[in-house]
Amino acid sequence: MTDLALQTHELRKHFGSTQVLRSVDLAIPRHSIYGFLGPNGAGKSTTMKTVMGLLRPSGGSIEVFGRDTRRYGPSARAHIGYLPQHPRFHPYRTCRQTLLFVAALYPGHRDRRELRDHADELLDAVGLSDLANRRTHGLSGGESQRLGLAQALIAEPELLILDEPAAALDPEGRHDVLEIIEGLRGRTTVFYSTHILEDVQRVSDRVAMISNGRIVADGPLTDLLSGDDSSWTIRTLGSSEAVQARLSSEPWVSSVDVSRRRDSDVWTVRLAAGAPEEQLLPTILADNQLAIAEFHPSDHTLEDAYLAIVGHNNEH
Repeated sequence: MTDLALQTHELRKHFGSTQVLRSVDLAIPRHSIYGFLGPNGAGKSTTMKTVMGLLRPSGGSIEVFGRDTRRYGPSARAHIGYLPQHPRFHPYRTCRQTLLFVAALYPGHRDRRELRDHADELLDAVGLSDLANRRTHGLSGGESQRLGLAQALIAEPELLILDEPAAALDPEGRHDVLEIIEGLRGRTTVFYSTHILEDVQRVSDRVAMISNGRIVADGPLTDLLSGDDSSWTIRTLGSSEAVQARLSSEPWVSSVDVSRRRDSDVWTVRLAAGAPEEQLLPTILADNQLAIAEFHPSDHTLEDAYLAIVGHNNEH
């Protein structure tokens, strides 16, 4: 049994002369919650649609649980639940009827009574229990998004692919979606795209970033947030403008920012590439009026990492 739920190798897609996906390599482990980030037009939705077979790839390969979709397309994708960015439904089916219809498309579905109970459980989970008998043409954008998530879950898929699942939702709806994703941890592989970095940082254990059709970062979230040795955070007791001026004048220091608090100062010092970090602490301690309370490499937020990686890529 493969340890990967989804793997793409040199996946390419072009529309005429426009290259949209450029050798996209993804390796998504089983039971991971895998966030997919990138600016508008970077290729997130195209990647997901190509994986689902809604678009024909121009090159490369896709494997779902080790099965190549070129040979085992329908059967390989039978274990996937999918929420498109803009879900659409038969306008005159009710929410419950929509879920029952989708469930019947999957092999090995349950008897009707059990399936109806499961559909009602999902409608409750996504906050639509009061709308079970409402026809879908009467749903708001956010309600349609919630129903789309329920239909993606109705067959209890092993792999869940969600394209912007919280895009049309209010804060309460976003919270509900994150709770559902969190509840799937360890049981279902979740591959989802979003623009909401805070959500990714909250629930994901792995992240990929795509820019201009290329994967520019891919790995555990903790690695992206671990910071690097070129930026240091120092908290000092006491203040010294002289030390700040001295550091700022050093050729091996790129920038110095000091945030003054009532009882301490917090310094963020970024070193030039290849700078000898061991010079930093002695330079600060040269001022006898300063005591060091904290000294460690700066942590990144996901926004820091995203802007550094994707922003740098877009400049080239």
